[in-house]
Amino acid sequence: MSTPAPARATAAPAPATGRAAALLVSALGVDAAVVVRSPGRVNLIGDHTDYNDGLALPLAIDRELVLAMAPRDDDRVRLVSERDGVVHDFALADLVSGVVEAVARWPSWTTYVQGVLRQRWVEPDDGARPRGLDAAVASDLPEGAGLSSSAALELAVGRAAAVVDGTHWDPSAAARDGRRAENEWVGVATGIMDQLAVAHGRAAHAMALDCRDATWTHVPVPDDLDVLVLDTGARRSLVGSAYDDRRHDCEDAVARLGVASLRDVDDLAALADLPAALRARARHVVTENERVRVVAAALRAGDLAELATAMRASHASLRDDYEVTGPELDTMAALANETPGIVGARMTGGGFGGAVVALAHPGEVDVEEMVARYREVHDLPAEVLVVRPADGTSLVDVVGSG
Repeated sequence: MSTPAPARATAAPAPATGRAAALLVSALGVDAAVVVRSPGRVNLIGDHTDYNDGLALPLAIDRELVLAMAPRDDDRVRLVSERDGVVHDFALADLVSGVVEAVARWPSWTTYVQGVLRQRWVEPDDGARPRGLDAAVASDLPEGAGLSSSAALELAVGRAAAVVDGTHWDPSAAARDGRRAENEWVGVATGIMDQLAVAHGRAAHAMALDCRDATWTHVPVPDDLDVLVLDTGARRSLVGSAYDDRRHDCEDAVARLGVASLRDVDDLAALADLPAALRARARHVVTENERVRVVAAALRAGDLAELATAMRASHASLRDDYEVTGPELDTMAALANETPGIVGARMTGGGFGGAVVALAHPGEVDVEEMVARYREVHDLPAEVLVVRPADGTSLVDVVGSG
């Protein structure tokens, strides 16, 4: 039997601030006037509830995206990411086309930037002259792993833009801008959970979030629990995917039930007359809302048995009722839930690939063996990240007024 590898051996790397600032100089030839860090997020429980006015329990994490920015005197925007080093150049005046043209013309990550800038400077049409910027992005967030790198980027752009136009930084307003950019420009019909978690995260806490009225309370995450992100290596795009099909199923169920949203259903018997597929979708949302309440209470009380039961039930519901898991997520969740040292595990994020989240006892999980067993089934570059709850998007440094 192998000796358990300490889970903390995979702790977060050094911040990406230096890499972003250096890339801005090397690729665009300008020094950073503003540097913004913006965390990813992992959702402990409460997936596919946010666009149903439901409950969720996300937390911002200490893996983050960093944006280094310098304002310009014209309306041009130049963007570069360390992922490919390619400079993308456009004028703010060009942000008038629809979602199809935007996604078809530009690399996916740049469309999130365009959407946020369009919300702030183009769409309002208040007569102000939009001011361009040069920006470089470095990130320690694996793309497509369900850690909401898109929301991290949206909030980073919003924070930098507030410096450029000299406005007060309002994290909640920036979260709303990010959601609208994603819904209306990028074309993904998400709720607002990701953006609010990234904007309002607090170190050592999760957020018990009510997506109906965008209110929350912070729930302490015990120091004697590690949060593990088990990245399956499987990637799915949410643009034009079954994600939107699930949302349409929920809208259909709501119309048939005659309620404002699935949040208004608290008795499963009310779903009895729905077609089987719609009944299953609605059942997941109704039961998941209750599981969020259970897990928040269990965290406060230190009730690990309740945590384990609710997390496993959540994955089963997402697999069987909502049908958004897939073989890789199912394998990883099953392996995690039978691995000594892990309290409970479930898929996290939109699904169709991405990651499993687990709560674990520090130093008691044989990470290498678990990943090796996964790779025996799926020949994919799986990875285990140990993360901690972190503060939301913030300004790291201002070294000049630009």
